[in-house]
Amino acid sequence: MRKIIRILVLLAIFAIPVLLGLTWLDHFRETKLPTPTGPFAVGRVTYDWKDPRHTELLAWIWYPAATTQPSQTASDYLPPSWRSAVEHQRGKLLTQFLTRDLSRVRTHSMRDAKISDQQPSYPVVVMRAGLSGLVTGYTSLAEDLASHGYVVVGFDAPYRTSVVVFPDGRVLERAPQNNLDALGGPEQEQRAFELVHAWSADIGFALDQLEQLNTSDPSGRFLGRLDMKRLGVFGHSLGGATALQFCHDDSRCKAGIDVDGAPIGSVINEGITQPFMFLLSDHSREPEREAGPVMANIRSIYDRQASDRRLQF
Repeated sequence: MRKIIRILVLLAIFAIPVLLGLTWLDHFRETKLPTPTGPFAVGRVTYDWKDPRHTELLAWIWYPAATTQPSQTASDYLPPSWRSAVEHQRGKLLTQFLTRDLSRVRTHSMRDAKISDQQPSYPVVVMRAGLSGLVTGYTSLAEDLASHGYVVVGFDAPYRTSVVVFPDGRVLERAPQNNLDALGGPEQEQRAFELVHAWSADIGFALDQLEQLNTSDPSGRFLGRLDMKRLGVFGHSLGGATALQFCHDDSRCKAGIDVDGAPIGSVINEGITQPFMFLLSDHSREPEREAGPVMANIRSIYDRQASDRRLQF
């Protein structure tokens, strides 16, 4: 037994430095995001949306772009100011050693590119990240949708997103009371309910800003190019629950998708009228006390939707 223990100790002594070395090398490896599958090139712009009546939002917009020109510059996955803020928040060990270097992530979006003239206007998709995640974490989804002819709009909100960096240099981190992972029981449920409704209101505010861009974009890029009558909303996790609640709250939503987000809010009892999809991971191995109520709520929404349709006929 002692001999086996000595061998294991020796293996660990040699293996740990090798593992650390490989991790260090992997940190510097270039990461190229999947190539979009659609026929359009992709552009990306950002907006700082302010309104005295509403919180400020940092919006990211991916869109079908004119054919890439040699002079155009690819968008950073995260701009330098954002990378610095993320590094400060997560710590140098994680961001400079244990994970890929974000400055070496290569996107397929062109910065401030001209919108494609192949169509007079393009349908709009609003995308919500999970919980406090950065919208840029879903860049591949956004780029692929844009390459198929959609304008994809995501946004980060101060004090609810993990960190937001505004053009004037302000860095605002998530407020402690918005950290659902630090809560439990009824307190967590109540705060999740409040966050879903706050994010839903943000989507409404974002749509107001898009409608303004569509009628009076100072740059002219999106002037008359957004088909606001063809508007979809999707999100992941808490963002999926937000998409569901927003489609209940606002008739501007014409269809939606909830990617693995448990339903939260009044939509559970009141349902929705728009086409809506739930895209779920396998929860069959989870305890019934956790998965059961979620599936029951989803069935309740679909049953109510089917009942409403029968009443219409």
